[in-house]
Amino acid sequence: MNDLTGDAGDDRLGALVSRRRFGKFVSVGAVGTLCDTVVLLTLVEVFGVLEEVAALIGIEVAILVMFTLNEFWTYREAGASGWRPTGRRLGRSHVVRAAGATVQLLVFTVIFRVFFTSVTFAGIEMWLLVAKGGGIACGTVVNYVFETLFTWRVQSS
Repeated sequence: MNDLTGDAGDDRLGALVSRRRFGKFVSVGAVGTLCDTVVLLTLVEVFGVLEEVAALIGIEVAILVMFTLNEFWTYREAGASGWRPTGRRLGRSHVVRAAGATVQLLVFTVIFRVFFTSVTFAGIEMWLLVAKGGGIACGTVVNYVFETLFTWRVQSS
């Protein structure tokens, strides 16, 4: 049954409009955002890594954390169990999240480099967080659609 309309259906749109699944996906995304942001700030502020490189490393850490949480919670009922099917989903997740990561990194770079406004708090450049938040917001939509339809291949909600 479709959580939004109450209609039964075995369609891709029904899979995408599941409020329950989207809520889980966003909750997992919040954990991923925390991991991503901590990695970004640590690499830039403590180790002096270039912002875009630190953002890319943070994205990869977040992808691995979020895949694990999505695998065992958000999409637990979807897909076959076992190491091989899980490995295939992890591979598909990286491929499809490349689109979301690209969107996230591009938006981050534009906000950080083009619209940069220095805002520091406790010695930390807060504009990193503004740019990161903008990128994550845009990438989340792309990631949800691709993860639901291609990684876990959910056809109905």
